[in-house]
Amino acid sequence: MTSKILHRNFFILLISDTLIAAGCIYLAFLLRHNFDLPPETEGMLVRFIPAATLLKIVILYFYNAYQGMWRYFSINDFLNIVKAASLSSLILIAVVLFAHRFTSVSRAVFIIDWVLTVVFISSLRLSIRLILSLAGSYSRDPHMQNGFSFFHRNGNNDKKNLVIIGAGNLGERIFREINDSFHYRYNVVGFLDDDESKIGRQIHGKPVLGKTSDLHSFAEKLDIHEILIAIPSATGPQMRSIVEDAKRTGISTKTLPSMGELIDGKVTVKALRDVAYRDLLGREVIRLDEEKIGEYLEGESVLVTGAGGSIGSELCRQICRFNPAKIVLFERAESPLYEIEIELKRNFPHIKVEALLADIRDRRQLLLAFQNHFPIVVFHAAAYKHVPMMELQPWKAVRNNIVGTRNVVEISKIYSVVRFVFVSTDKAVRPTNIMGATKRAAEIFVQSQNGDGATATRFMIVRFGNVVGSVGSVVPLFKKQIEKGGPLTVTHPEMTRYFMMIPEACQLILQTGAMGRGGEIFILDMGTPIKIDDMAKDLIRLSGLELGRDIEIEYIGLRPGEKLHEELITEGEGIIPTSHEKIMVLKGANCDTQMLNTSFDELREYAYNQDAEAIRKKLQEMIPEYEPSPFNKN
Repeated sequence: MTSKILHRNFFILLISDTLIAAGCIYLAFLLRHNFDLPPETEGMLVRFIPAATLLKIVILYFYNAYQGMWRYFSINDFLNIVKAASLSSLILIAVVLFAHRFTSVSRAVFIIDWVLTVVFISSLRLSIRLILSLAGSYSRDPHMQNGFSFFHRNGNNDKKNLVIIGAGNLGERIFREINDSFHYRYNVVGFLDDDESKIGRQIHGKPVLGKTSDLHSFAEKLDIHEILIAIPSATGPQMRSIVEDAKRTGISTKTLPSMGELIDGKVTVKALRDVAYRDLLGREVIRLDEEKIGEYLEGESVLVTGAGGSIGSELCRQICRFNPAKIVLFERAESPLYEIEIELKRNFPHIKVEALLADIRDRRQLLLAFQNHFPIVVFHAAAYKHVPMMELQPWKAVRNNIVGTRNVVEISKIYSVVRFVFVSTDKAVRPTNIMGATKRAAEIFVQSQNGDGATATRFMIVRFGNVVGSVGSVVPLFKKQIEKGGPLTVTHPEMTRYFMMIPEACQLILQTGAMGRGGEIFILDMGTPIKIDDMAKDLIRLSGLELGRDIEIEYIGLRPGEKLHEELITEGEGIIPTSHEKIMVLKGANCDTQMLNTSFDELREYAYNQDAEAIRKKLQEMIPEYEPSPFNKN
């Protein structure tokens, strides 16, 4: 049905433009001769008008005058009409000059024709947009079956009154989309903005009512049903203030994803969602060197281990933006693997997606994956990350985080992978737990590969803290506890952690892959550490609840392996600046690769025998800064 409508619309516009183009030429001649055409001119017009009209229509077509949607006629479309009219006039002038040297056609005719063509063809499209815009407050009559669309006034009774916070480019764009569409059941009553120069002015006929602090008074006055926050540049404190003002009204509040959260970078009304904790972080949009990232990803075969995890799956989405020839999803959990495979195939049909249900601990599975797909770039994100669980079963952490990493590294060298990026964690810095110690051991092993001169593969490490919303992170836990009525369990009132967004982390991982020369540890700018206690209180307020009245916080003490404050740099590592303001590089110490492999072999044996005490002792021997927490004792 849609294709038929588009087909019909194309021919309606084509016929209309043909009549306008012909009419403009004829009218130009009439105006030039004061509506008294000489007989010889009338005879010439019979041949001139069809040829000139055909030329105009062909050039309009090549300037995409028939590809745009009627209701979205824009300045860009208008400029295309101007270009098409100008080119057709220049061609006509050249032909007439060459054939007749203006003896039969006055120069003024071309100027008049150009003006009339631009005015009438643009006016037709603008009129269509105006009619459809006015019809936006009408609904289609479901009883009409003859293919024509009639409208009846539906009023605003079933529409929600919406106020947009943010009278900038994003607010204007969202308002225009709402106003131009039949489908969005919103009536925008106005804007709020803290920029005093905007207050009292209008955007497409809707006023900028006042500041965000005036929200409560306008909510009652204008019977507002919903609030939309459209300020992509808002900092964390600004968002907190706006959300607090909105919550006091008791009205549903929505926002739009940041540019970093969107794969295609396009913000539309369809992307509206409830305000979430990540909005309160106020993380800045990442500036990526897309050209450099594209240079090493575009057209290549890329393998991602742990592709079904929080980081791994988002990494796959971001990688696909840069058009690799193939992406290999290496994951041992079947449900997450299936979900990311289906998503990528749907959103990136031009990219070959290979889903492998496999385990990094199995060398044969890895060998077959590399043998069949020959990845040029490897992102190693697979790891056990749950701190208390790894304390109870340290052999699992060794087999996965150490032995599995060694497998991926060694097979990457065999198959001459060009770039290898290892995703690490801030818990590897002065570790107090098994998870952090095994990740630190893996870091040392990966970093050592470029020091032996035996491989051309660039091995690099990227280290960052917690990501909001990842599996096992504190935010989803707090949300579940709020849904159940509490209490929210916080380990210690002074505990802090570094936090960043999943898309932000993955974008910076891709950036480090472009920057690395081999052997570096890149650390990401995590901003200021955030108190877990403050996070819990923010989430309570964000849920419309009041601490102490509706829900409580319970302090349960540190769990096995946890420490109060995480770090990003350990002893012996010196910070070296990079060309990216969000990325720093650390220079680690060299190590004896042969001795390291011997230690790994011993750890593998201890893991096979599930000897927790021997594992801890060996890790302490390998990593002097590893000091097991007193809570870790069995």
